[in-house]
Amino acid sequence: MNKRILGNSGLEVSALGLGCMGMSFAYGAAPDKQEMINLLHAAVDRGITFFDTAEVYGPFLNEELLGEALKARRDKIVIATKFGFKDGSTSLGLDSRPDSIRAVTEASLMRLKTDVIDLLYQHRVDPAVPIEDVAGTVRDLIKEGKVKHFGLSEAGVDNIRRAHAVQPVAAVQSEYSLWWREPEEKLFATLEELGIGFVPFSPLGRGFLTGKIDENTKFEKDDFRVNIPRFSPEARKANQSLVKVLENLAKEKSATPAQVALAWLLAQKPWIVPIPGTTKLHRLEENIGAVNLVLTEEDLKQIEQSTAEIRVAGDRYPAHMMEKVDK
Repeated sequence: MNKRILGNSGLEVSALGLGCMGMSFAYGAAPDKQEMINLLHAAVDRGITFFDTAEVYGPFLNEELLGEALKARRDKIVIATKFGFKDGSTSLGLDSRPDSIRAVTEASLMRLKTDVIDLLYQHRVDPAVPIEDVAGTVRDLIKEGKVKHFGLSEAGVDNIRRAHAVQPVAAVQSEYSLWWREPEEKLFATLEELGIGFVPFSPLGRGFLTGKIDENTKFEKDDFRVNIPRFSPEARKANQSLVKVLENLAKEKSATPAQVALAWLLAQKPWIVPIPGTTKLHRLEENIGAVNLVLTEEDLKQIEQSTAEIRVAGDRYPAHMMEKVDK
């Protein structure tokens, strides 16, 4: 597995990470725990060193899963987790008060069965707490040896700059893929200037860019995609044109649409590390295959030209969730 370094932080990780949320949370009924432990072991065996979790995934179950599965391989991996929601629940609102950050960090350390968190993100910017106080608290945790690096998730450029001035930000995590390219508009220039890495979540459009989802796909009632405007049947039908672009190039490359989508992301910047999630071994192996898929300048130009006029239908979050995204 190729390695990448997140910005100027010196934090080296596999070129492709693993988003672990779906192993416990959000996409319908949680899979069998032992199967997920086996999948995490398989990921390490195949060269993945970067694992992404959060206290709210479950809540708490996902961190516990990683702690159990990866304890014996801790020296080989980088674990990223997050704080920022009250009592570990997205429904209870934001909470990044310094005392809360400390309490969440201590609890995460126990669940992850480790003495240090490699990368600690603020999950969402809390407008009630100055970002300088958040960064200062994480700076103190780093000095105490409980955290190695500081990250921000879904943060806007102003808050990134203010936080970075107090404690250098190693990575910013936000959604980014061929069907959500907003980070290119302002965020990338700021990250490049400050030497901050970028970790795209949902790099396969929550599964849509794999080509396995259409307007007839049925989701479980507790799959959170049922509430996302971009996953309404009408939007799924309208957005198939984007998948077609990937499918056409995938045929030329003897690859899959998912591999093309991930290879495109990796080709954008050397400090980008996508974290696709999966609960299936064959999908994990498919995603890893993207690391060795080389897209030429002509391929990238073809993708740009083919997608230039496509307008993706539907918002990426429901309105109440968009309110939590920093601008």
